[in-house]
Amino acid sequence: CQSDGSSLHMNKVFARITHTDIISTVEFNSTGELLATGDKGGRVVVFQREQESKNQPHRRGEYNVYSTFQSHEPEFDYLKSLEIEEKINKIRWLPQQNAAYFLLSTNDKTVKLWKISERDKRPEGYNLKDEEGRIRDPTTITSLRVPVLRPMDLMVEATPRRIFSNAHTYHINSISVNSDYETYMSTDDLRINLWNLEITNRSFNIVDIKPANMEELTEVITAAEFHPNQCNTFVYSSSKGSIRLCDMRTSALCDNHSKLFEEPEDPSNRSFFSEIISSISDVKFSHSGRYLMTRDYLTVKVWDINMESRPLETYQVHDYLRSKLCSLYENDFIFDKFECVWNGTDSVLMTGSYNNFFRMFDRNTKRDVTLEASRENSKPRAILKPRKVCVGGKRRKDEISVDSLDFSKKILHTAWHPNENIIAVAATNNLYIFQDKVN
Repeated sequence: CQSDGSSLHMNKVFARITHTDIISTVEFNSTGELLATGDKGGRVVVFQREQESKNQPHRRGEYNVYSTFQSHEPEFDYLKSLEIEEKINKIRWLPQQNAAYFLLSTNDKTVKLWKISERDKRPEGYNLKDEEGRIRDPTTITSLRVPVLRPMDLMVEATPRRIFSNAHTYHINSISVNSDYETYMSTDDLRINLWNLEITNRSFNIVDIKPANMEELTEVITAAEFHPNQCNTFVYSSSKGSIRLCDMRTSALCDNHSKLFEEPEDPSNRSFFSEIISSISDVKFSHSGRYLMTRDYLTVKVWDINMESRPLETYQVHDYLRSKLCSLYENDFIFDKFECVWNGTDSVLMTGSYNNFFRMFDRNTKRDVTLEASRENSKPRAILKPRKVCVGGKRRKDEISVDSLDFSKKILHTAWHPNENIIAVAATNNLYIFQDKVN
């Protein structure tokens, strides 16, 4: 993706209406042919990429709704007198191995494995049933028929294949599928559990940071992810700004990490908000597995997994908010959890900001760009114009003042196609899809 933003244009926008329609996660599958979103109402919407046609070659890259299903329902924990929200916290696709697709979705307590399959043929000519499905009287059956498959309108069915529940005391914040494709892990504030995809009634606790006395609790786990090709390695991030890399070969319980990535704090920058803004909201391995990307409140950092002492690269996402931390704290915006993603070649990073802005950083050219996902510029094929935020002094015509930013409009969830410059951006209850300009 060109970092001046000139190559991205509007592809499509999917708008929703109510509070339950607020998008809470976005994820491409491993081929990029499907894109799934989860929302606060517990629904999963899967979009499928249009096949290219000779008449309309530009339609390649457009996504249309493929399947919609209710993944989670609101529940009530009677032991703790707590309501369990239906909101989908994360979706992770499994690699496709046959004609069907499989994905994992989770709310605060329960992970579900869904199978999404197509049906375009219907069996007819049963011997023991009539065409409506009613059982026939055996005395009326005088001949033997061979059932046949007849074509029918395409139906996309979503069926829950596994339900993984009752393993988390605290809220699940992330799930990650292992590269062995047999196991996955689910992570809450204090524990990480390892599951076999075939076994629902037990999991193995691989990290437990819960202190004997909860009053001594100083940090919580914020995210975790498996290495893309080493099935024994995973990382998890904490609210104290540290990342721990663990190796499951060393011991069954990975409470002792193999590597600790932590940047020492500059004492001159210390303030009341230091600990809050250093909390890591997302951690992602690069596709190569060589680098880690972390997102805290103000920055995105890239770490080399062979160098623990300091990040390789640090990118300021919205440094102009440093002077506004007090009001952001009073309005709870400072606790917003922004995600970050790599492009397919690990050369460009993307993460969200406020005012429906999202940022891209080119690691090779060191150029960055601020783009906006808004209904105003959502005409199909409209080219995205870079935006600039004015901090003080004279404001130019195309700049926006930092004081007029809308903090209720924020982009927390984004996804990047694994092979192409197609991105999906969730702006509250709208999903925007942008793609490279087609010449």
